[in-house]
Amino acid sequence: MGSNIHRQSNSPQKDRVTYTGNSYLIYLNGTFVFLSRKASALFHDMTKTRCSLKLCAAAALCCQTYAVCDHRPSIHFLRTTFSNANPALSLYQVQNGASVVHHPPSISSSSFLEPTIRAVRFWRHVGPIVLHYKFTELWFKVAHVNAKVRRETWDELHDLHSQTGLRVILDLRGLFVKIGQVMSSRADFIPRQYIDVFQTLQDSVPPWNHAQIQEIVRDSLKSCQGLQLEEVFDEIGEVLGSASIGQVHKAKLSQKYGGETVAIKVMHPNAEKMFRDDFKVFRTLCKVALPGWDPIIRELEFDYSNEANNLICVRNNIAKSPYANKVVVPEPKMDLCSKKLLVMEFLSGKKLASHIEGRVASMFDGDLSMTRKVLKAKQQAMFETNDSESCTNSEKGVLWQLNEILGESHKNLNILNKGVKALQLASLSHDARKKLSLILDVTGHQIFNDGLYNGDPHPGNILVLDCGRLGLIDYGQTRRLTKSERLALAGVVSSLGKSTNSLKSVHEIADAMRKFGFRSRDSNDENTAKFAALYFDSDDEGRKLGYATPQKYLQYLNAIDPMVAVPDAAVFVARTSFLFRGLGALLQQSLHTSQHWRRHALTALERNGDGRPLYNLGMYPIND
Repeated sequence: MGSNIHRQSNSPQKDRVTYTGNSYLIYLNGTFVFLSRKASALFHDMTKTRCSLKLCAAAALCCQTYAVCDHRPSIHFLRTTFSNANPALSLYQVQNGASVVHHPPSISSSSFLEPTIRAVRFWRHVGPIVLHYKFTELWFKVAHVNAKVRRETWDELHDLHSQTGLRVILDLRGLFVKIGQVMSSRADFIPRQYIDVFQTLQDSVPPWNHAQIQEIVRDSLKSCQGLQLEEVFDEIGEVLGSASIGQVHKAKLSQKYGGETVAIKVMHPNAEKMFRDDFKVFRTLCKVALPGWDPIIRELEFDYSNEANNLICVRNNIAKSPYANKVVVPEPKMDLCSKKLLVMEFLSGKKLASHIEGRVASMFDGDLSMTRKVLKAKQQAMFETNDSESCTNSEKGVLWQLNEILGESHKNLNILNKGVKALQLASLSHDARKKLSLILDVTGHQIFNDGLYNGDPHPGNILVLDCGRLGLIDYGQTRRLTKSERLALAGVVSSLGKSTNSLKSVHEIADAMRKFGFRSRDSNDENTAKFAALYFDSDDEGRKLGYATPQKYLQYLNAIDPMVAVPDAAVFVARTSFLFRGLGALLQQSLHTSQHWRRHALTALERNGDGRPLYNLGMYPIND
């Protein structure tokens, strides 16, 4: 039978299905596809609905893909859904002992098929990319390829696949936009090609149709407040940003509601359902290609009224803090907010990364190409590899580095002009570090003092305002910590932030981790202390050992003594620490978050009587 099936013919062949006894062989669009037994069972039940052959095959292939990854949707659930769609319809006719499907004209996909179709579209493009990277990694190990060739090959792969990755994200949207945002925030280990391409996802995702968004606003106001759009807004204007869950527009309130300019955040149609479905695909991707990423993206907020309440709480906390005159959190218009609509104060400014890039560009007469070359070179200098062919940045002076970056294109610059630009770069770097330190201090205060902080501080959520202060926006992923969680975390961070790496310090860190709720299989103190550093301080130790990403270093630590219990509170604080490190890398700053947060941790311990005094009798500083 097999030879007859695969015989080629000059005449076009029609799509058809052959039943081989316990599975199906499908000829579709000129290609033969052999379905597994479980995928065949799903295909069999789907053909009893009004779905076209192509949709039936797509669902079965998705089931087969999940089965290979050992993470498939419930076959029983899919069978029940499809059978209930039209249980009386039978599309089977038996001809010559084989089941042949005669299907009606193709119809648009039903909502219950959308998750399957999205999964198939995702793996169709991403699957080959994953395989390409896996094969290349294996080739490097087997062939003992030298460092230079490895770097060049990886760069070629990143150049080849980064644009495809962006196209897949923009095609599917939903959760995949959020994943792209997180990846673009981790410039310390995500390849620069992906960072450059994915940065557009921070707030520049192609927006939904303006009329469609306006209709969502209209429905929200009418159903929740009993108001007409025209009596609330004089105008809904330009798109300020479009991201994973919703998009933000600049708008003007009517005189009845104050007449001021506001920002309105509108939830994308079907955002919540789409995210729930996409999580299944994402978890499979984590198993196959992104180990350690599953905890990075967890719960998301799909109720903007909750975010409005979060903004109120955060604003009140900031007003009582030492940072009241340094940062601004937008005020929500509570009487106009609902599940799908958030109306808030408009903050005028630029994203922090864009602000830094703009200042560097002004040094080179607006030359963005040269600006990005300079920023990329500074960033790479922070993360030198351990390859023997590399020399460390510390061996080169700032002026030497700038001369190397400028190269042939700026031969007309004399040594004095290059020296001036080097000083300007140093000044910009100092300014970036000050702004980043302020953000870290504010977050440290929120975590250890307020117990309420932003769990998603990606670069698009931090603005440099026209007034010079920093604007902190998007509190959709606000996290809360109980008093006991704050104090337990403070114990870990205060121990980590010490300058010593003595055996006593290692035991102290490990003990603090266990009090927080961490448990490892063998209770290895040294390994537990390394886990603490990875979660709440920096990735430096992993890079020193040659691990390109924190995920690979995490795998290495788990191979020594795996963590069997990790408290949820730790996951979100660690995620925040990771995002800040990525933001630091984007701004060419190396960060150790525990060093910034230790002061706030010690203050929390002292205030609650669970730590040693900050000063001995008020006369001597703590002896670290």
